[in-house]
Amino acid sequence: MEFQYFHPAGILAPYIRYYYVFQSKGNAAYEDTVFPSGDMEVIFNLGNGVWESFQNNGFQKNPSIELWGQITKPLQIRSSGAHLMLGVRFFTHGTSILLDDEIGIFNDQVFNLADVMGKDTRDLHGRLQEAGSIHARIALLDDFFTGKLMHASGRQERLSKVAHILTSITKDPTENNIGRVAGTFGITTRYLHKLVYQHTGLSPKSFDKIHRFKTSLKLIGENKLPLTSIAYDAGYFDQSHFIRDFKSFTGLTPSAYLNNLSAVNQMMLN
Repeated sequence: MEFQYFHPAGILAPYIRYYYVFQSKGNAAYEDTVFPSGDMEVIFNLGNGVWESFQNNGFQKNPSIELWGQITKPLQIRSSGAHLMLGVRFFTHGTSILLDDEIGIFNDQVFNLADVMGKDTRDLHGRLQEAGSIHARIALLDDFFTGKLMHASGRQERLSKVAHILTSITKDPTENNIGRVAGTFGITTRYLHKLVYQHTGLSPKSFDKIHRFKTSLKLIGENKLPLTSIAYDAGYFDQSHFIRDFKSFTGLTPSAYLNNLSAVNQMMLN
């Protein structure tokens, strides 16, 4: 399997983390578990492969235009066939340029984006399939999302505030930082919670926990520090706090995860 990453147009950079292409050849079956990342994705299936995700007590075939809500717990996936997937990974607040709904209604599910957004999304999928090169496809994505951003111009100031709040949370990785962040912005913790949840699908506390988890995941992947040091560097109170949170997001202990590194979850750290 092969991943390639591409930057969005400059105007989209505050909202879209990157575009990526995932390709695999042959018809081998593949299984993995997706962990919470704090980011949402849109994925266009441009190949013949089939992806399934475990939802509603069983594996369900994913649509050809996938909208991934916030993942807050481990989600099993599996696939078969040769794949060509074009993905859009948004920053935590970024899908609010697309979606008028409260983002939390999409949590822990994979939706058909065409059902959510309509005909122009289906048209884009068709043009992406017909495009002759990856650069032509990236240009189509830039045009589409720039149009959505312009349509959401009334929300941009609010989204900028949410982005700054999230950045402040990540700069103070301790457990009890939310009140301090609210004070910095001159708002109540209750309003901060409402603002963040509405535009990210995560409470500030959940975002904080996922950020610590991602930090620990990256440090484990680097395999340079003992787990006790990783717990401290990622902002956990102690080793038991680290293990408890890590297991809630992965179903594994940190040491077990170290022996089962996967391509999908390493990709999420980019």
